[in-house]
Amino acid sequence: MACTTIASVPTNVQTIKRLDCQSYAGLRRVRNVRFINAGNSIKLSMRPQLVVRASGEHEIKAKKSGKSIQECEADVIAGNAPEAPPVPPKPAAPTGTPVIPAFPLKRRPRRNRRSPVLRAAFQESHLSPSNFVYPLFIHEGEEDTPIGAMPGCYRLGWRHGLIEEVSKARDVGVNSIVLFPKVPDGLKTPTGDEAFNENGLVPRAIRLLKDKYPDLVIYTDVALDPYSSDGHDGICREDGVIMNDETVYQLCKQAVAQARAGADVISPSDMMDGRVGAIREALDDEGFQHVSIMSYTAKYASAFYGPFREALDSNPRFGDKKTYQMNPANYREALVEASADEAEGADMLLVKPALPYLDVIRLLRDNSSLPIAAYQVSGEYSMIKAAGVLKMIDEEKVMMESLMCLRRAGADVILTYFALQAGRCLCGEKR
Repeated sequence: MACTTIASVPTNVQTIKRLDCQSYAGLRRVRNVRFINAGNSIKLSMRPQLVVRASGEHEIKAKKSGKSIQECEADVIAGNAPEAPPVPPKPAAPTGTPVIPAFPLKRRPRRNRRSPVLRAAFQESHLSPSNFVYPLFIHEGEEDTPIGAMPGCYRLGWRHGLIEEVSKARDVGVNSIVLFPKVPDGLKTPTGDEAFNENGLVPRAIRLLKDKYPDLVIYTDVALDPYSSDGHDGICREDGVIMNDETVYQLCKQAVAQARAGADVISPSDMMDGRVGAIREALDDEGFQHVSIMSYTAKYASAFYGPFREALDSNPRFGDKKTYQMNPANYREALVEASADEAEGADMLLVKPALPYLDVIRLLRDNSSLPIAAYQVSGEYSMIKAAGVLKMIDEEKVMMESLMCLRRAGADVILTYFALQAGRCLCGEKR
């Protein structure tokens, strides 16, 4: 049954409640003729209207005969079936097309891709704003500071800009964030004690956000690098060795401080051995059994982190992070980390970076029943942005495709700096 909608709107309108009026197949302009009696003369009023038909341009004009169902059936049995439109002719092929017999294929996968409706019906992976966690950089200042290597991203003032950005994200259905602090140099120490200051930047921001938006899901980062004068995720011995167990002790205090402020999900990104189990025990001992742990399970020593380290001013003062972050050449090692984190009480497993490590996301998805998260890191974001500015790619399409690929690979949750922009796309907004 055809469904027709008539809209009395200007004929140059682009959309009607997100309906694309320029490309919709069943759309045409008509003139609504009205007779207006003005004194002794009659005028014609030509009001432009848009007519949208679900079945295209052709209306069904068949008149009812008034026959009963039994009479209609009897007509068909007697060979007097009513006329229907003829079968449309086969479209002509271009001149020069070879004439060949059809291939004897029993299965032709293109049959399921031949129309938008079929493609939508058989789509296996779906993307929603609820899949996104929005990473936000915060600092002690009141003004928002742009991050040069990450166009569109800012160090947000924790009392003003942060609240505004979270409000924008919530408007498009993104209700999960993760906080990363730019800590003043004067508070950085070799042991990173500022990490568990309960009146520090992150705990203050959490309390402010929870007061404003009680249902906001707040993820936090647990690692010492933003607070360390050495720029490493753990405590550095004088010979440059990162001390594992001593660092875990500090991380437990950091996790408890964040949970006490109101964090929903604690996210240890340090890659120290045994830290998930220790943090779980510390949280439980303090009565935070309800607080989740999203472990950075497969965090690789990647070159894609550069813009992020600029944003937090957290580059290592010496050396690199290869003794605790994973070798990008390794695949099976991710299973070792995942097995340990799952046994120690992790609630989610995260892979970082994301797009270059789709195989690792799929590996964890196939070997764990826990939710899998993927972090589309700063380098991935900045490359898409830069190529978009240079018109080398369609930024929006590449952004959405990259996010869909992460879902297809098995990610349930995606940490992405595109969260707000992608959320707006999914909601049909253009800003």
